[in-house]
Amino acid sequence: MSNFKENLFNKDVMSLDTYIMFKLKEQTAKLEPELTARNRAPISLSMGAPTANPPKVLVERLKEILDEDGIHTYSTPKGESYFRKAVALRMKNRFGVDMDPDKEIFSLVGSKEGISNLIRFLITQKDTDKDIIMVPDPCYASYFQFIQCAGGLAYHVPLTKENNYMPDLDKVYEKFIQDGYNPDNLKALIINYPNNPLGVSATREYVQSAVDFCKKHKILLISDLAYSDLYFSDDEKPFSVFELKDAKDIAVEFHSFSKPYAVTGWRLGWVCGNEFVVQRFGKGKSTIDNGIFKALQKACAEILNSKEGDDYIEEGNLGYKRKQQIMVKGLSELGWDMSNVPHTTFYLWLPIPKKYKSSFEFCEDLLKKSGIVVVPGNAFGHCGEGFFRLSYVCSDEKLYEVIERMKQDGFTYN
Repeated sequence: MSNFKENLFNKDVMSLDTYIMFKLKEQTAKLEPELTARNRAPISLSMGAPTANPPKVLVERLKEILDEDGIHTYSTPKGESYFRKAVALRMKNRFGVDMDPDKEIFSLVGSKEGISNLIRFLITQKDTDKDIIMVPDPCYASYFQFIQCAGGLAYHVPLTKENNYMPDLDKVYEKFIQDGYNPDNLKALIINYPNNPLGVSATREYVQSAVDFCKKHKILLISDLAYSDLYFSDDEKPFSVFELKDAKDIAVEFHSFSKPYAVTGWRLGWVCGNEFVVQRFGKGKSTIDNGIFKALQKACAEILNSKEGDDYIEEGNLGYKRKQQIMVKGLSELGWDMSNVPHTTFYLWLPIPKKYKSSFEFCEDLLKKSGIVVVPGNAFGHCGEGFFRLSYVCSDEKLYEVIERMKQDGFTYN
């Protein structure tokens, strides 16, 4: 029982629920003793986080840097100059785009923090006629929570098999107007290719259409490129929005160290793009934190354009490709159609078996009977109902065990 006034927190924060991944962790922890006793100790395929160790050269270099004079003092919110220059070089080497390290790049305590704060800076809290951001559906679940917590409204943009996960944005806008929303309140469009949870990519032509759409309606394009280095085929090699015409006029892009270098706990990333947005974002950020630990910035700046870093990413992708093949073969044997699997990210997005009425029902049954933790599709948006997401980031041995358990426990698609 709380002793505080009912309105201590704003109503948007009060309506938030625990993030789905942490809820799954809590539920799994409660069931773990019983599952272990039945030889079904939990195997997590829920979190989208690498389980490998970071590059050894990165860790060893960090240890050396820790002894440098001045390395433990405050940094700056925008990032040390050597970090921003390394990012600019990476953007040039990886994507062929030019970025001004002083005006068009800003460091982040992970891309999640950056996107959350940008959304908070964009939205003005109002009781009615709320500011709106267009969000893909399904999407990274936190987008919805970021917008809700900021007091805004998320307008869902359906990504479906029927629209090839690349919806016609002009038609989306027409429906937006038909639904009675005020176009003056529309602030931004978020895109995320390669996509979490779908794993799908988009064509250059489609992303160019998103740039053109945002220019037409004078709104910000927010590109979340967290999975830019997770790909298994050059045909699906992810690209930056800034490789496209006029993107700097209207867009910013978020990048992360977490996925390519397996340093999820280090919390380091960057935003780049439109100078006005990046600089104004920086003004807001300067009131919130004092920047990232300089030792992390320095070590990561050095790995970013190194042969060791590129070799690590390439080796990691070969491993993910092998893990994907294990799951594709096993799930095919269990009746799922695995004929059109994307070759980016470490996710599989699959329909639930026909006998189940909801995504939650299937995922709960799979956990309680087999100890396998996957995520119900509706956690990622309305269009996710009837699907589930699994992450193949654990060991090959555990992936084989997942398939064997599903066979033994009767989990087939048909």
